[in-house]
Amino acid sequence: MPELPEVQTTVNGLNRYVRGLIIKDVWTDYYSEFHLGKPNIKDREFFKKFRTAVIGAKILGASRRAKNILLQLSNGKTILIHMKMTGCLLYGTYKINSKFIHAIFSLSNGKELALSDLRKFAKVTLIKTNELETSSDLKNLGPEPLEKNFSWQKFQERLLKKSQGKIKPVLMDQTVIAGIGNIYSDEMLWHAGVHPLTVVKKIPPAKIKKMFAAMRKILRHSIKIGGDSESDYRNILGQRGRFQNETRAYGHEGESCSKLNCRGHIKRIKIAGRSAHFCPVHQAPRTKF
Repeated sequence: MPELPEVQTTVNGLNRYVRGLIIKDVWTDYYSEFHLGKPNIKDREFFKKFRTAVIGAKILGASRRAKNILLQLSNGKTILIHMKMTGCLLYGTYKINSKFIHAIFSLSNGKELALSDLRKFAKVTLIKTNELETSSDLKNLGPEPLEKNFSWQKFQERLLKKSQGKIKPVLMDQTVIAGIGNIYSDEMLWHAGVHPLTVVKKIPPAKIKKMFAAMRKILRHSIKIGGDSESDYRNILGQRGRFQNETRAYGHEGESCSKLNCRGHIKRIKIAGRSAHFCPVHQAPRTKF
């Protein structure tokens, strides 16, 4: 699933290529009976209203909140796109019914903004811009980890809201901190030397500081190199990011740990239904979980 760096990479591309353009038309072949009556374009009645509302509107700019892409329009509304597990936005020229393309925004410069979505899990909806922060999609999200005023002390406070929880799923809980998922939680914990099963309240402040520093450094670096494209993610020009070439834990099951002087091998376990990759040597807990 695209996480904070991948979503931010997409937002950066949108601001470069589609800001200031007018939406001329919208097409989708999304449809699911499961989504009947729900406010997203997989419901045909909602899509009709969506299409009417966005045609003729200018794209004022793009921003990100957690893993959500926000396209602000000139008509006081915002398109919210969550790429979910396999989605990515692509800018160029695309044909209706192209493989994996399930929504296309036709733009005033003759180009299109297409949503590629192999597993068809992505969400596209429309929200009044002045109601974004109170919408069901955004109102319960935790703070952004790269905000200037987000200190390690605030990071610790957020984690302690789930003090009895295991650190790996707590880091991925979007109500605690926004934007972190499977890849970056593994990398943070590897760099900080924290076992993914460690109970939050048992992590000493020194380790919290290391996790915080690792989080900021890793997220910023991944944005700089275009995110992780090990799976389906591509930027809006269809190009791969490079962070998958620099991971130390995620995806390295069975390999020797790359930490200097560590003789461990990366192990993978399941925690709360999600995979966790870690080194059982330098991430070994000093106390019981």
